[in-house]
Amino acid sequence: MKVPLIDLSGQHQALRTDLLGALARVIDSQQFVLGSEVASLEEEIARYSTTEFAIGCASGSDALLLALMALDIKAGDEVITTPFTFFATGSAIARVDAHPRFIDIDPRTYNINVDLVEAAITDRTRAIVPVHMYGQCAEMDKLLDIAGRYNLSIVEDAAQAIGATDRGRRAGSMGQLGCFSFYPTKNLGGAGDAGMVVTSDESLAARVRKLRVHGGATEYQHDEVGLNSRLDAIQAAILSVKLKHLDEWSDARRSKAAIYDELLSEAALDGKFVLPYVRPQARHIFHQYVIRAPGYRDELIQHLSQHGVGNKVYYPVPLHLQPCFDYLNYRQGDFPEAERASLETLALPCFPELTEQQQHYVGEVLAKFVIAEKASG
Repeated sequence: MKVPLIDLSGQHQALRTDLLGALARVIDSQQFVLGSEVASLEEEIARYSTTEFAIGCASGSDALLLALMALDIKAGDEVITTPFTFFATGSAIARVDAHPRFIDIDPRTYNINVDLVEAAITDRTRAIVPVHMYGQCAEMDKLLDIAGRYNLSIVEDAAQAIGATDRGRRAGSMGQLGCFSFYPTKNLGGAGDAGMVVTSDESLAARVRKLRVHGGATEYQHDEVGLNSRLDAIQAAILSVKLKHLDEWSDARRSKAAIYDELLSEAALDGKFVLPYVRPQARHIFHQYVIRAPGYRDELIQHLSQHGVGNKVYYPVPLHLQPCFDYLNYRQGDFPEAERASLETLALPCFPELTEQQQHYVGEVLAKFVIAEKASG
């Protein structure tokens, strides 16, 4: 049996008629950039995320950049974030000429360790960018308290977490701005790149809307230099079809995670794997189901691949060790938990259409690995 890390074909086949109808509607309208399709999706995403406003843009990476630009983060400012994340989190900070100030992670959730944040604040700190890693929100109450006391803004990197909640609050709704990615493999994915910024601050919403169209108040009047980061109508139409099914898909992912927990519980108790940790009062939507394999992840990757089980490391090199961030003068050992996670974590197949038969096969393949490890040890 072969089990892919993710397979979008089942999802798309089930929605094929609706998706083709949405494409035809856009093609017939000949309105391909922004327009009514985008405005409609923006309203739907704002309502879904329990925010007042949503602004579509070209990608999740641009969503982060636009959010920082709207807050006037600039050269000389510091922005606190995690080094264990996708590159876009750090690059957005660097692209506004600000200084990424990295904080180590909580080893259980892989999110920013909120207990380390306050000590990292300086008179140059302007914002905090928590990343809701793998579909689970960071501990937002503590971050909101710190941000309030130090007059800092919070930009939620919710690229992996649309629909996740922290104490009943939707991802993206708790900071000044929230940022979503609709890359095809996300829980809500388009047919290409797309992103969204959400906020309940009217002035910030207006600023992001202006910044995404070259900073123009009108087509040919530009108050500032912005980006060309408009959402395509085709992406908006496709996402609108899919959004209706998002909670159902997220619940399915949670069910798959529970099955894995059961299948792998014996190996976890035996200390061979560390299973995902779900914080109390958090709704984890399992964009990824990530285990730890301390000391033998590379051997496990080889074993899974040989038996046709998809897998992937998110993320093998933390940001503070990326060559492009050498100028920040971080060194190996500065963030030991992030570095350890980069050496031990591994994502297993987890998507709504994954069958129980496929999951049991994954479990059997992992069990064979554990047996072999015991025999060799």
